[in-house]
Amino acid sequence: MINKEIIKLASNTSNVGLKNKYSHRISLKNSTCGDKITLELVIDKEKICSMRYETVSCIFCEASASLLSRKIKNIKLIDIKNDFVTLKKVSLKKNVKIPKKLSDFRKLLNRDNFNRFKCIFLPIDAVIKALKL
Repeated sequence: MINKEIIKLASNTSNVGLKNKYSHRISLKNSTCGDKITLELVIDKEKICSMRYETVSCIFCEASASLLSRKIKNIKLIDIKNDFVTLKKVSLKKNVKIPKKLSDFRKLLNRDNFNRFKCIFLPIDAVIKALKL
């Protein structure tokens, strides 16, 4: 069953909708379930200024994209890769401390949602590919 917190995360649509104003753009599909995401990132001075997205996906992917689009702002590119690698370790069941700036991902990355981790990580994987990290 989907909890209210995931519904609340997914319902924040402040960064939904592409504006064709970007420095990096990518579309990615989850081959397991068919979720699709398109991202537009604006990078300035080695820092992420904004992220906009559109999805055709499940609520887990939507919640992750919504959360990521709000948390990724002002993160330096040099820090992004390390932060995302740390988040990925959570999916490997390692005892990992999630970076403070991404700590809200704890709401998604728990044992109840383990079988949906590929959906949750699709927006993160898209950012990694778009930035060629």
